Amino acid sequence: SFDQFSITSFLGIPLIALALTLPWILYPTPQNRCMNNRLLTLQSWFIRQFTHQLFLPINQGGHKWALLLASVLIFLITLNLLGILPYTFTPTTQLSMNMGFAIPLWLATILIGARYQPTHTLAHLLPVGTPAPLIPILIMIETISLFIRPIALGVRLTANLTAGHLLIQLISTAAFHMFFMMPTVATLTMILLLLLSVLELAVAVIQAYVFVLLVSLYLQST
Repeated sequence: SFDQFSITSFLGIPLIALALTLPWILYPTPQNRCMNNRLLTLQSWFIRQFTHQLFLPINQGGHKWALLLASVLIFLITLNLLGILPYTFTPTTQLSMNMGFAIPLWLATILIGARYQPTHTLAHLLPVGTPAPLIPILIMIETISLFIRPIALGVRLTANLTAGHLLIQLISTAAFHMFFMMPTVATLTMILLLLLSVLELAVAVIQAYVFVLLVSLYLQST
């Protein structure tokens, strides 16, 4: 069942390369005209609502991240949703790719905090009112938790998508093999598979939003 997560090639072209370029083809780009079509209007409305909700608690300087995080969100949502389709490859089930997104974004928040607010950034390593004997231990714990953040970002996205795809694969295989032997059980299994597919659609969107939301929270804490 884990073979579906291996990177395969077609005519010598890695499918992950095709999957990564597809989201940029699906979405239209704004044109220099007075009125946009319905799709462009809906796309612009979604981006405005997302940036408004995400950057509401962040100060004015952090609003420069709006375009980057909105692009990452749309990119991850598209890859996650396309991966649910049959005979498709989901790049976000690859830990290496997710870490490639998580580490640079996390490192950028750390470097920006260290450059513009070094005192505030270092203050997060030691809570106010800490007893003197606990200071080295707390600094060590906070430093470890700081470096675990990108790992948590990448592993969370990978684990949730991999678990959902694997469960769909197992249930669909069971329903196929039981169709002729136990039609009633197979029908119930197919209903369960349908409900799980709807749940996986929600997980695909939610996990992309959680990824971007956590990056914005890291940016807010710097």
